[in-house]
Amino acid sequence: MSVHFRRAGSGEPLVLIHGIGHRHQAWEPVFDRLTAHHEVIALDLPGFGNSPVPGTGMPADMAATVAAMLPVLTEWGLERPHVAGYSLGGAISLELAANGVVASATAFSPAGFFTPAERRRALAILRMLRVNSYLPTPVMRVALRSAYLRALCFAPLMARPTQLDVDRALGDALALRRGLGFGAVARAARDYRFDCLRLADAAVPVTIGWGDRDRIFGVHQAERARAGLPAARVVTLSRCGHVPMSDDPDLVAGLILETTGAVPRTDRPDSSPAAQPPVFP
Repeated sequence: MSVHFRRAGSGEPLVLIHGIGHRHQAWEPVFDRLTAHHEVIALDLPGFGNSPVPGTGMPADMAATVAAMLPVLTEWGLERPHVAGYSLGGAISLELAANGVVASATAFSPAGFFTPAERRRALAILRMLRVNSYLPTPVMRVALRSAYLRALCFAPLMARPTQLDVDRALGDALALRRGLGFGAVARAARDYRFDCLRLADAAVPVTIGWGDRDRIFGVHQAERARAGLPAARVVTLSRCGHVPMSDDPDLVAGLILETTGAVPRTDRPDSSPAAQPPVFP
């Protein structure tokens, strides 16, 4: 399976996984902060960004998606890397932790903690965004020069969308349009729910961050993660949306690096007191 990626830095490997319809550039706001401590690999999932749909077709479900990731990690020479992801990528990160193949997992607004109605609503918003991305490219380029229209277009994903520059906004819109794996992943999500019991005995640090302005998966879903994963650290991200890297790069990078053990943990007031993680050497 051919997977496009960006790789830089040195140290323990850290793999970054994006959400449905996005691309590895979503991690650009935090990439350099992370490469100061880790060898960082930001990938385009199959069917998104510059990664083609596999010759055998898109994975049929989450189990197949995770199974397809394992030989890719082996091909890259990665043994038990750290992983971080958001949305779909957050769910993949937690699944990899449940499979015991990673050293730590940081998940931002991970899929799989929604009700069926919440899942349908989230997919409806994402499909609407994708329909809008089919406007002629020159029209989108002109429209996105307006800070107001840029904010309007990206408000479902980010709390501070005007922090996106025009080129990044246009690139994200085109990636959403061209993501040939979108339909297959959306269909697979209809039957997906994260099984917390699979992660109950995972002997690795797990952090879940949830933006308090997440309009795709509401922050109330973090309470389900707290209840289902008592050993995980669950943190509310103030003034952050569904894709928090652009909203608060320092906070996002800090949580990832605290989870990997690269920097000391900060006692954040919005962490769940009942969800303190185990101590790891």
